[in-house]
Amino acid sequence: MKAFLDTNVWLAGRFGSGLCAELLEALIEAKYTLLVDERVLAEFRHIAKTKFRIDRDTLAQADIFFTHFTQCVPAASLPAPGIPDPDDAMIISAALAAGADLFVTGDKALLELGEVQGLPILDVRTAYLRLRGLG
Repeated sequence: MKAFLDTNVWLAGRFGSGLCAELLEALIEAKYTLLVDERVLAEFRHIAKTKFRIDRDTLAQADIFFTHFTQCVPAASLPAPGIPDPDDAMIISAALAAGADLFVTGDKALLELGEVQGLPILDVRTAYLRLRGLG
């Protein structure tokens, strides 16, 4: 199974200790292929530095994590249709092209869609509960 995680999930999962971190651990334990593209990685690094003020060493550790536990897929060249936000449309397009089985996000606008071209869009709690066989 392949899971594409939105930037907000990566940030909370790598720099927090709550449900997003637990979801990351559970996905790795369940042998999911964690997908990411260069747009998400760039946004992750930018927000980590500017908003969260994450130091260089901690960012280097995050890069090591991405190298070991994720598969970097090509950035999409065309946006997925029907997604109002152009940035979101490009990320969903990359997830679709990579054959993701689910897309996990905290973005309310994306969550309202429910799915795009058969790709389920789940919030962190729902993804975690399903992964644990509880939802």
